[in-house]
Amino acid sequence: MSIPNDTNSPPAKPGTPTPPMTTDRPEPEFIPEPKPADPAPDIAELLKKAEDEALELKDAWLRARADIENVRKQGANDVARAYKYAIERFAEELLAVKDSLELTLGADKASPEALRAGVELTLKQLTAAFDKAQIKEISPAGEKFDPHQHQAMAMVDSDQPANTVVTVFQKGYLLNDRIMRPALVAVAKAP
Repeated sequence: MSIPNDTNSPPAKPGTPTPPMTTDRPEPEFIPEPKPADPAPDIAELLKKAEDEALELKDAWLRARADIENVRKQGANDVARAYKYAIERFAEELLAVKDSLELTLGADKASPEALRAGVELTLKQLTAAFDKAQIKEISPAGEKFDPHQHQAMAMVDSDQPANTVVTVFQKGYLLNDRIMRPALVAVAKAP
């Protein structure tokens, strides 16, 4: 008995291998399944990694804290040094004034005119030192009374308008527009 052959190929001879059958249907493709991921990878390794990172962060934090402390100490030292030596330039200017005064006092048998000339020269040196230090004189004679710069010692009758400085008892001084000492003055009364 023979099996009907669907294909137009000749019948197979006995003893020969049979070729694979081909069909019009495509074979299904198999995608190999990935190995299941370990839901908890090596916990010891993750812990070690986290501990190393924590140590690095702690080290960086300690270094930053030490740097900030060093900057703070350096800043405090700079402020203390600036405070301690703030008047150094002004003091250097005053040394010349002191030298001039000592020379004047050390002069034997100096005439009053020579002493006066020496004192005037010394006053010029002192005024130059004040100018370099931005110390300005307040001498408000004839000006309107300003309670921020003047201190009234007396009210006097005068032919000048009221609240005008009539007499300056003691000059005042400004340091960079800040009152070091107010001028002591007498002010005209209202008529």
